[in-house]
Amino acid sequence: MGLAASGHDHAALAAAKPDIVLIVADNLGHGDLSCYGCPDIKTPNIDRIAAQGVRFSNFYSNGPECSPTRTALLTGRYQQRIPGLECALGTGNVGRYDDAIALAERGQLGLPPSESVLIPALNRQGYRTVGLGKWHLGYEKHLLPPHHGFDYFLAVLGGTVDYFYHNEPTGEPVLYENLEPVRRDRYLTDLITDGGVKFLQQQPTDEPIFLYLPYNAPSAPFQHPDQKPDRPKVSSKWDSKDWQKGDRATLRLIIERLDQGVGKIMQTLEATGRAKNTLLIFCSDNGAYPIAASNAPFRGHASELFEGGIHVACMARWPGRLPMGKVDNRPTVTFDLTASIMAAAEAKPPAERPLDGVDVLGEIAAGKRPAPRTLFWRSRRAERTWKAIRRGDLKYISRQDGQQRDEFLFDLVRDPGEQSNLIEARPQLAEPLKGELANWERALQRPSPSE
Repeated sequence: MGLAASGHDHAALAAAKPDIVLIVADNLGHGDLSCYGCPDIKTPNIDRIAAQGVRFSNFYSNGPECSPTRTALLTGRYQQRIPGLECALGTGNVGRYDDAIALAERGQLGLPPSESVLIPALNRQGYRTVGLGKWHLGYEKHLLPPHHGFDYFLAVLGGTVDYFYHNEPTGEPVLYENLEPVRRDRYLTDLITDGGVKFLQQQPTDEPIFLYLPYNAPSAPFQHPDQKPDRPKVSSKWDSKDWQKGDRATLRLIIERLDQGVGKIMQTLEATGRAKNTLLIFCSDNGAYPIAASNAPFRGHASELFEGGIHVACMARWPGRLPMGKVDNRPTVTFDLTASIMAAAEAKPPAERPLDGVDVLGEIAAGKRPAPRTLFWRSRRAERTWKAIRRGDLKYISRQDGQQRDEFLFDLVRDPGEQSNLIEARPQLAEPLKGELANWERALQRPSPSE
């Protein structure tokens, strides 16, 4: 696989810098890990990260779908700063709203390498940067991971792929090694895990590493890890019932295989002597779809800005730096991980692309109390636009679908399940939030590619 060869000659920088392993699950429900209260799925390895580090109880994804959150993660900035990335890229590189459609027609839909911040910054600090798993930030060759600075990436390009044959619902194979299509005969979760283990075993310990493992699990299709079908799963529609149906028992097996993979990565960190100086992070890119998963105790699901779509699991372990067994309730969002990783690596963003996130792990390590902050979301798909803002205990949501517009106001401390809409009883509380949301949108506004 070519994982052992170094692309950087900065060994002198390695000694003081931590290794960094970032594991991202795909469409994992908040209520589907045992450390978040799940009663029927056992995740002892993921739970161990939480027990040996910090578990966040108010962690949010930057978006309610895959591509937006991954954009925020690799840029450290709101995905709205880049056109076309407020919705997951459709199967076969399809744009799903006006800006995305216009970019797809020009072969430009995805994350431009010029906008990437995290990987180039780590490269400058001497990090060997390797990824295995789901990309979902562009199908065009000029948008693939090596152009973003990755030394190596084994990637599935799309959002929904057959676990065994690595094809999309159309039947198109989408597994790439760096810039070239490849075939591998493995269940995708195991393929990702084994590649990560091999990299950790082969990489010299005198060079810092960043290992990015964006698993596709536990996203649909719901395929038993040990029952390979005779032929690839193919459908005429990306969201066909055949691809989206599933049962809880199969989901449990998928998540538990993911947990086993996390365990193998943790075991390899120990065996190679890296664990004591490794920042290990686990999170989900957004909430789960309502197939067999649980976003408990929250309302809603992926693609929505109710809590179920964006309030997700996250935990981090860094021996000697982060406290053990701490549950932290500060509102935190995906690009805070970007800021925290860069701070740990002593990496700086370009002056023209300052980070929007906060070094929350650094704050926790220093015992620093969080400053008040406001978080924003916007998500677009077809004629539907969701917007949301959280400040303190209050969260305001606007949902526009064609001519239909709905507004919601929730007190998340008293009503974390968002069952009591306060918008009519307490409209005065929503007005300043609506103003802040409008100001945020204006500050991020860029020319539309469709204009």
